[in-house]
Amino acid sequence: MKIIGIDLSGPRNHKDTVLTVFEKQGGQLTFIKLLSDIGDLDILKEITTQSELDEVVVGIDAPLSYQDGGGDRPGDKELRKYIVSLGMRSGSIMTPTMTKMVYLTLRGIRLSRELENLKGLNPISIVEVHPGAIIGSRLPQGNLKNVLSYKQDLIARTFIRNWFQEQNLKGLPETIEKESHYIDACAAALGAWHWSELNPKWLFPANPPLHPYDFCC
Repeated sequence: MKIIGIDLSGPRNHKDTVLTVFEKQGGQLTFIKLLSDIGDLDILKEITTQSELDEVVVGIDAPLSYQDGGGDRPGDKELRKYIVSLGMRSGSIMTPTMTKMVYLTLRGIRLSRELENLKGLNPISIVEVHPGAIIGSRLPQGNLKNVLSYKQDLIARTFIRNWFQEQNLKGLPETIEKESHYIDACAAALGAWHWSELNPKWLFPANPPLHPYDFCC
């Protein structure tokens, strides 16, 4: 099985879009590759290629639906409550239709629907993930400061890269710690893996047709 984590940015911001590919081998994920500065066609091409080889699970860090009428989806409200209970900041969960989020939501919805239409040899599963919550819900309580600061702090990213390896993400290159988007794409893969194993830390189930994908951390 291939596990793919995607840290998606808005459709005009390819440079901050990162995709990681891992291969599930027993009880661990082995790092295969990282792609950055990529557009939608690049993402679709890579996932198509991987699906020719194996079953694929894709964790996408972006809203894959929005609430009819605007505002938070039920899952956004519940995840916000959950991360606050861990000691994280509520502001990291943003409403999909906020001005600063709406273009990311548009790209996430479009990309997920295009993935649904791919005709690979093997199944492709999609789950919406939140990398910060994935990390924060698994870190020991005394190390929570690292998830609160890794966007700006190299030392925190180095800590998280080493911690990823303790979580059985193996073979990570040192370059992972250079950008927070690289960390987020790896975290997206970690969350998607645990979801595929029916072992997420938090799950808001899909509610079709308006919210067609599970949301987890």
